[in-house]
Amino acid sequence: MRIARIAQPDGLAFASIEGDGDDLTAVEIADDPFANPTFTGRRWPLADVRLLAPFLPPKIVCIGRNYAEHAAELGNEVPDNPLMFLKPNTAVIGPNADIKLPSVSERVDFEGELAVIIGVGGRDIPASRARQSILGYTIANDVTARDLQEADGQWTRAKGFDTFCPLGPWVETEFDPSDVAIRTEVDGVVKQDSRTSLLLHDIPELIEYISAVMTLRPLDVILTGTPAGVGPLRAGQSVSVTVDGLGTLTNTVTNR
Repeated sequence: MRIARIAQPDGLAFASIEGDGDDLTAVEIADDPFANPTFTGRRWPLADVRLLAPFLPPKIVCIGRNYAEHAAELGNEVPDNPLMFLKPNTAVIGPNADIKLPSVSERVDFEGELAVIIGVGGRDIPASRARQSILGYTIANDVTARDLQEADGQWTRAKGFDTFCPLGPWVETEFDPSDVAIRTEVDGVVKQDSRTSLLLHDIPELIEYISAVMTLRPLDVILTGTPAGVGPLRAGQSVSVTVDGLGTLTNTVTNR
């Protein structure tokens, strides 16, 4: 099931996205979309509504250097354990919203990623039970002020600006993330092209590692890392991250 949050003619709503290709319909959900949803009977062509970020995560846990070629392209060693950091939920924006470049940075990079959404949550979740704690998957762009990341030595400021965590276009609850293509395009030019099978630490391992440190809550998001090919964004550009089977997350870029 594809669950989206939309702006429809009467306000905001959750909806199930039905159909294939360009023939998609938003079917309004009446109650909690992440439990046992029921429907109002109202529906709209997807082109007649606006997709928003699927939800606001309580927290966003990110994993750095989880593709070997990405670590190498930035001159970094591959870490033995997952390299964990946080992004604030105030960084979240939805599809087609503007990534706003801060004036204090001279280089802001795109980082296309597969995102995992926690369902049940918990603490000390073993890898063998990790998949039972997953609600679904979506797409993320871990936007990063690269020069500030290098200058600060830690990543909070570089990763934490408002608009630096696009999420969407929806949550897919039935998805096998083990080996799918992930691509990032800037103005239609492919910049990143990899597969999730190349993750150094797979999703069950990440859930076990993170939950040994902090309790994972329902709707927490885990960003699983970006493949090689990261690069700078400029005002006026458009950046799209595609994960096969999940769709495409597109955002425009402006100056803040």
